[in-house]
Amino acid sequence: MGFQEPSGEGVRGIIAFIGIGSNLRDPVVQCRNALRRIGAIPGIRLLRRSSLYRTEPVGFQDQAWFINAVAEIRTGLRPRKLLDSLKGIEREMGRTDGPRWGPRVIDLDLLLYGQEVVAEEDLVIPHPELYRRRFVLEPLCELASYVIHPAFGVSVRGLLDRLTDPGLVERCANERSEADQPRKKR
Repeated sequence: MGFQEPSGEGVRGIIAFIGIGSNLRDPVVQCRNALRRIGAIPGIRLLRRSSLYRTEPVGFQDQAWFINAVAEIRTGLRPRKLLDSLKGIEREMGRTDGPRWGPRVIDLDLLLYGQEVVAEEDLVIPHPELYRRRFVLEPLCELASYVIHPAFGVSVRGLLDRLTDPGLVERCANERSEADQPRKKR
């Protein structure tokens, strides 16, 4: 599948989902660059990614709209190591500290890690805002509407159907996810 790097061949482990977002320095390019980098991490196999979505900012409204997507991976990395790897990609791509919900070159969030629930000071899985954000649920639903939120016992489709977030989320023109592509026979 697209974006797969040789380092991911034969990876066994947990299915996890990563949220990807950018609204600075050509956000489409930044999101695609992040996907390539995720697929190159040893111990990760990038399985699929959603379409890219143009999304209205949350919180701080006086900024450019975001491009968002979700990646589905298989990983042998434990949650902390996976999060550290994602934060490393953010730093490599030029992310700096800024206001919460403010503009950013790249934002990588660990949304789900199998059916695990983790509650540590700086690591919470499922992501604590996942169920409240249309810009996360739309692309996640495109990939895995059937996945059950491990803390709520509700499918991603169910969370999206119950959502009251009025934020605008639009699939980018001419964008088809790998979930829409016919699967190759192996």
